[in-house]
Amino acid sequence: MRFHHGLLLLIIAIGGFLLLMPTKVQPVAWTPSPAPSLTEGLYADNQRLKGMERVGAADIDGPEALLLENDALITGLHDGRVIRTSLDGKVTKKLTDTGGRPLGLARHPNGLLVIADAVKGLLSLDAQGRLVAMSTEANGVPFGFTDDVVIDKPGHFAYFSDASSRFGYGRDGEAIIEHGGDGRLLRYDFQTGKTSLLLDKLEFANGVALGPDDAFVLVNETGAYRITRYWLTGPKAGTHDVFIDNLPGLPDNLSFNGHDRFWVALYAPRNALLDATAPHPFIRKMIVRAMTVLPKPVEKRGFALGLDLQGKVIANLQDGSDDNYSPITTVREYGDWLYFGSLKAQNMARLPLANALP
Repeated sequence: MRFHHGLLLLIIAIGGFLLLMPTKVQPVAWTPSPAPSLTEGLYADNQRLKGMERVGAADIDGPEALLLENDALITGLHDGRVIRTSLDGKVTKKLTDTGGRPLGLARHPNGLLVIADAVKGLLSLDAQGRLVAMSTEANGVPFGFTDDVVIDKPGHFAYFSDASSRFGYGRDGEAIIEHGGDGRLLRYDFQTGKTSLLLDKLEFANGVALGPDDAFVLVNETGAYRITRYWLTGPKAGTHDVFIDNLPGLPDNLSFNGHDRFWVALYAPRNALLDATAPHPFIRKMIVRAMTVLPKPVEKRGFALGLDLQGKVIANLQDGSDDNYSPITTVREYGDWLYFGSLKAQNMARLPLANALP
């Protein structure tokens, strides 16, 4: 009898926790399109990422962003450092420590290293090692989660994302589940020092990339499984549309090879439970509470896509094996290689470009 009484109390306690625990998250109802199949068709499971070569410094924590310069990789780490490492990992130099979480990196034509830091905002690092805060707010709203940055060819503008103005770094899961549309695409003017808003109401604005001739900028909306395009020149300038929709996973960072391809890192495949409960805010709020004590429902799978200039999928790269490199959060094409970074891995990796393309 005591056993049943104790079990009843446990059930009541769990129910009370799931129903009543205070949370900032206020989920918004929405209905995603059915997730594409991973067993057949365009996104069919494969092992094209199997056996990637690990490169650069080892035993580092979360090499999210990647720049390859003079046969050395530059990346930002979980502990706030930005480092340069040789491809063989034998030479590593600390460039700076932001005191935050450096996520996006871009090189200005004048040599400045521009850093999108999730905690500190948009920063710049000069050749003398001086770290300067360039921008921390737009339209009176402070950045909550500065995520990625890219610079146009003349060095006039930096385009960058504020993933969520409500949820800071480390609370991405809450922001995505809330689906409140508090992400922004922003533009920093190097001549005036001013930051302007290009797009708001984005669903966790993540990776950014400029297209050919800087005609448009793309921004990943992780929480909506899509990539949005904002036109910068031509008759559509100032308008936006969807570049690709209903992706099979959560798009993270985004890059352009400068000629004919974009690369999209998918943090993980979509989760059937989260999709099914999207129209039900009450249930999603309970999921948020459960996630404070249970592991996040994220499948460990290496996943990346290649897209052409029209948003058509031209490469489907996966690896679901136990020892896969994941979550992949950055993919960049340099020469004959694809380089990969990860928010949580302990090293960087690369794959011959010939192995990635059909």
